[in-house]
Amino acid sequence: MPANSEIRRAADRAVTTTSWLRSRHSFSFGDHYDPDNTHHGLLLVNNDDIVEPGSGFDTHPHRDMEIVTWVLQGELTHQDSAGNRGVIYPGLAQRMSAGSGILHSEKNESSTDPVHFVQMWVIPDETGISPGYQQHEVDPGLLDAGLVTIASGIPGREAAITLHNRNAALHCARLRPGHSVNLPRAPYLHLFVPRGRASVEGIGELEAGDAIRFTDADSRRLTAGEPTELLIWEMHAGLGG
Repeated sequence: MPANSEIRRAADRAVTTTSWLRSRHSFSFGDHYDPDNTHHGLLLVNNDDIVEPGSGFDTHPHRDMEIVTWVLQGELTHQDSAGNRGVIYPGLAQRMSAGSGILHSEKNESSTDPVHFVQMWVIPDETGISPGYQQHEVDPGLLDAGLVTIASGIPGREAAITLHNRNAALHCARLRPGHSVNLPRAPYLHLFVPRGRASVEGIGELEAGDAIRFTDADSRRLTAGEPTELLIWEMHAGLGG
């Protein structure tokens, strides 16, 4: 395997399990701290969460973080101290900028169905900005056709939602079996397969929950082996860079 790529398997993620939550952590999070696994590029959190019906995260604080949520199945209700409320469902990109400080809750208000989502955190360019919220639906036809930039702070890069970081963008795709995409070139790239199965040119097979962390990534071809969803962070700086 090339020196600039590292496969992280689903089974190696730390897991938080409660009566209402199963959260799989790609990086150190909460009680699961590993000094050798705190981030990749600008990405500090990549949590793969399943929340049971009628439950969720009670009101809690955040500060100086760009928090992006992408729902795979079900619906998640967001409410925050800035007066924002939104229901996030598959195909709806959502970003909360914690900025100078915000309180929010995330609830599964369904009485029957769990909600499955991926929540990702990147640092902002500036600390202490005004808290903010944005959500926007992504055309499913675009997602089925190839990589779509769903969140970006990179100048000139159009996206469904914006990030307060000029060096980060998040791409998504839903691929049918046999369909392919080219991965972006970037100093840091984080490829996560929340569901499905795919192969990456020159590296190998990925199953649901697997990830690859690239440094100085060149463009590689990824091909789906079954219906597959991808989340790809393109980052042009690292922490402190």
